Order: sequence, then structure tokens, then C-alpha cells
Amino acid sequence: MTPDNEEDLALSRRASRGDDAAFAMLVEKYERPLRAFLARMDSNSADDVAQEAFLRAWRFAGSYDGRARYSTWLTRIALRCRIDALRKARVGDADYSSAVHVPAPSAEIADMLGRLNETERAALILCDGHGWTHAEAAGLLDMPLGTLKSVVARAKAKCRAMWTGADHG
Repeated sequence: MTPDNEEDLALSRRASRGDDAAFAMLVEKYERPLRAFLARMDSNSADDVAQEAFLRAWRFAGSYDGRARYSTWLTRIALRCRIDALRKARVGDADYSSAVHVPAPSAEIADMLGRLNETERAALILCDGHGWTHAEAAGLLDMPLGTLKSVVARAKAKCRAMWTGADHG
């Protein structure tokens, strides 16, 4: 276990016992990268999904076991929250507001990412946008390493085709 994992595990255990300050330290450490990841997935819902992810992380702080990085555990929670939000949006029209400003990608990049399916978008953003290793992203997205590498390669190829105008239509 890395020193970061040990520290995050200790903070999470304290948070599970009701220590607000310990959880605030985790939020301070991980809020910006989580919101940035979610903003690249969908800038309209990023703040709401991040808020829900932190609420769930607070509720289930005792379930973090330190085997994975805290950011991996939290991002997995956020992806589940995003899926829940997408389901709710299909049922009714959700109104999303921005509480914390996270720079949105350019319109062209946002358009390209929007044309990828959810798995391709998540894999590409994690690996190329946030610098996660393929193994870390595969673990987070719960897919074999080879599959993750194929998904990232396919997403890059689609983006290249869109960038060169081959897929504009």
C-alpha cells in the first residue's frame, strides 16, 4: 500500500466514524480532479454528479479498503452516479447548474467526445486526459486490460477521423 493510500484509508476510516474534518480533507484533495473528469464526460451534469459521488463516499466511507487508490474508488462511485443521472434524465428533463467552475473542453473536443460511446469516452479521458495507466482504467471500468487498450485505440481512431473531417456529416 502506498503512503497516499495509507493516509486516505486512515482519513476514510475516521470519516466513517463521523469525523467531518477527515472527510473534508479527502474532498479537498480529490474534488478538483473528479469534477474535471466529470466535466469532460458531460459538463452539464458534472457538478451534480460530483456532489452525489461525495455524498455516497461519505455514506460508505467505511467500505474503502485501501487496495485501490482513493481516486479510483471515488471515480468508480462517480461513474455509477453518472449512470444513475443519465437514467433519471431519460425519465425527466434534469436541470443542472454549476456551483464550481471547471474549464470545459473546446466546443470541437466536446463534440468529438460527445460522439463517442460512454465507455470509449471514459477510457480516453482517464488514460489520455487524466494520465491514468491502462491497468488503472481497466480496473475502474471493470474490463480486461486488452479490452481497455482496444477501446482507447478505437476512441483515438474515431477522434482522429472526426478531426480530419472524415466523420463530419
